[in-house]
Amino acid sequence: MKDEIFKKPIKKQFEFDESVASVFDDMLVRSVPFYKEVIDLISDLIVKNLSSNDTVTDLGCSTAQTLLEIYKKSDKNLTLIGIDNSEAMLKRAKNKAKAYGAKIDLILGDILKESIPKSKAIISNYTLQFIRPLKREKLVKKIFNSLEEEGFFIVSEKVISEDKVLNLQLIEEYYEFKKKKGYSDFEIAQKREALENVLVPYSDKENMEMFKNAGFSYIEIIFKWANFSTYFVKKSAS
Repeated sequence: MKDEIFKKPIKKQFEFDESVASVFDDMLVRSVPFYKEVIDLISDLIVKNLSSNDTVTDLGCSTAQTLLEIYKKSDKNLTLIGIDNSEAMLKRAKNKAKAYGAKIDLILGDILKESIPKSKAIISNYTLQFIRPLKREKLVKKIFNSLEEEGFFIVSEKVISEDKVLNLQLIEEYYEFKKKKGYSDFEIAQKREALENVLVPYSDKENMEMFKNAGFSYIEIIFKWANFSTYFVKKSAS
């Protein structure tokens, strides 16, 4: 279904309810630059770096698209787990998993409160940015503690530039991207207003410092476009 949520005046802040879940896959492709390519890269790296019986946990899994890509690419007996606090999202995730015959354990819960299974790989795609800063730091530490030794965390985020002029220019580039994908100026403005104080992005430097402070020893940006970044963050053996 095509995302037309913001064609009408908004009445509330952005939330992952039924109206968003119904158009979410289209929203991602048209709102996140190179979304399909990023998911392709992430799923490739996970399959290459894991062994049979390893566990992959996706925090904020939404409709489970990343986990499905891993399932389709891997011939290993991986345990795939998705956690999300949106019942509407998980309903669609279950239907998609069923259609592909994929065994994915889907958990309805708040990632701040839910226990994260011991995992070799943990994913968080465009999710940390919705966590309040003080709680975000604690969550990243929780993720670090939930990873096995030599495990890794792959996280994608919308980011800000520390240069104010450049930051505005990158935002303009992003809006032009959305216009090319069919969104109107009105829709872009409406969504921006709905996300105000809901999505709080960090800079690349702030994100990397947060990962380091949590205990991660290796941090690399593996994808970058304007104000979007994907990081590969590794936990070394102690």
